[in-house]
Amino acid sequence: MNLSHKATIMTATEMNRALTRIAHEIIERNKGAKNLALVGIHTRGVPIAEHLAKLIENFEGIRPQLGKLDITLYRDDLSEIALQPVVKKTEVPFDIHGMRIVLCDDVLFTGRTARAALDALIDMGRPAVIQYAVLVDRGHRELPIRADYVGKNVPTSKQEVIKVKLQSVDGAEAVELLEIEQ
Repeated sequence: MNLSHKATIMTATEMNRALTRIAHEIIERNKGAKNLALVGIHTRGVPIAEHLAKLIENFEGIRPQLGKLDITLYRDDLSEIALQPVVKKTEVPFDIHGMRIVLCDDVLFTGRTARAALDALIDMGRPAVIQYAVLVDRGHRELPIRADYVGKNVPTSKQEVIKVKLQSVDGAEAVELLEIEQ
């Protein structure tokens, strides 16, 4: 599949501004950072969760607990993605029972990643609340899933792709709109 650059949707500055707003919204909705944990969905949800945790700590003086979630084996399209899918490490070094959990990801599209993340998280215990934070919501839901915190809504066509670039993963920071070349 060939992709061509169509537009830059968010610069590094705009991404930071959106994440700062999301951090404030998380604090407000959860009445602070007590009993709060951020769990990033591999790959780009992890650095987003880490960034949000730093911001929340700066604002509240309390650093939320952090976890990393691999949803590969919970995907409903596992047989379609690869014969030997790459499984990353899930690290949730705390008991989630009774916690206020915010799942973090880069892009919300069909809702299938969020569903898989919910299944993986519920297998670990029973949190008090699970919320969902994404940098970009691009629409085209296939499941009844919505994000509680959204950095930017970007209506897209099915011939477009949203690519989030993060410094720690990609060596650059931007959100790009790409077009699938026919």
